Amino acid sequence: MTHYHSPRVALLIGVSLASLHLTGCKTAEQLSRVGEQPVITHVQDPTKAPDYQPVTMPMPAPQVTPTRVNSLWQTGAKGFFKDQRACRVGDILTVIVNMDDKADISNTTTRSRTTTENMNAGHIFGLEAGLTSAGIADPSKLVGLSNNPTHSGTGTVSRSEKITMKVAATIIQSLPNGNLVIAGRQEVRVNYEVRDMIIQGVVRQEDISSANTIPYEKVAEARFSYGGRGQIDDMQQPPYGQQILNAISPF
Repeated sequence: MTHYHSPRVALLIGVSLASLHLTGCKTAEQLSRVGEQPVITHVQDPTKAPDYQPVTMPMPAPQVTPTRVNSLWQTGAKGFFKDQRACRVGDILTVIVNMDDKADISNTTTRSRTTTENMNAGHIFGLEAGLTSAGIADPSKLVGLSNNPTHSGTGTVSRSEKITMKVAATIIQSLPNGNLVIAGRQEVRVNYEVRDMIIQGVVRQEDISSANTIPYEKVAEARFSYGGRGQIDDMQQPPYGQQILNAISPF
């Protein structure tokens, strides 16, 4: 006897096996950390990360700076004395993040339409008299259409974000036009929870202050990440099986 399984059944079986595998891996990983503090990531070169990609952007044509002989002023310097601001690969600068954003969006949509159509047949080759007298049908009500659709929608979005922090970042790349690609990461462990702060982006040398700092709004292509990992984060995440069921459940 041949048994045929529908593609949906095969999909559910595959998802179940995958969820069991993921749950087992997650459980084993959690069991290995019982009684242990979360591990802090070692300091390493961001360019050696597997997902690292060099930044490529449109650049203006290079300009040749004339050389000045017997001059105390250094070509390209930002001041008379040596510039202490970060400008080369490996230099460090501080990014000041003071974000206090709020957005409120509210939309209301109401639509109503009423359509009524009536069709009468007063004469049908003399048969209407017999139909009416016999009580079988009324030719004045042979066809009737009525439509009354109504749609009402309301949407509201309210967001409020407030982040204040300072993160030291390292210059990892210098673009041909002088802009600098920066990347920084800070980890703080409090008891059994690790807080991560990650920042990446592109800055101009002119925007770096004399204190070697730069505000976050002057960081182009900025990527800010603020989160944590540890026992609290594990409890906030639903099990993998529940996440998979929520993703594939049609109800």
